[in-house]
Amino acid sequence: MSAARAMAAESEMKAPPLAARACRMRGRRVYLEIDDRREISFPVTKYATLTYASQVELELIQLQDEGRSVTWANLDEVIQVEDVAHNVFVHTARRSAGAVH
Repeated sequence: MSAARAMAAESEMKAPPLAARACRMRGRRVYLEIDDRREISFPVTKYATLTYASQVELELIQLQDEGRSVTWANLDEVIQVEDVAHNVFVHTARRSAGAVH
C-alpha cells in the first residue's frame, strides 16, 4: 500500500471529535459529561475570562455545536470539548453573526 493510501485510510479511521452530553458548574469548576461516558472537569482559572466572572455569569454555561463546544455567550468564551479532554486550555474566538467566511 502506498504511503498516501495508508495516510488516507488512517484519517478515515479517526474517531469523531468528542462531544459533551451535559455541562454544569459546581462552584468554580466546570463539569462535562462526554460521549464516552466519562466526566471531566477543570477549574475556571484555566481561562482568564472565566477566572474573573461572577458565579451568576458562570452559571449561564451552554453546550453548542452538537455538544462539541461549551460557551458562555455573556462572556464571549467558547471552549472546545476535545481540547479540554486532552488538557489543552485555549480560548476559541466566537464567530460574529455578520462575519463573512
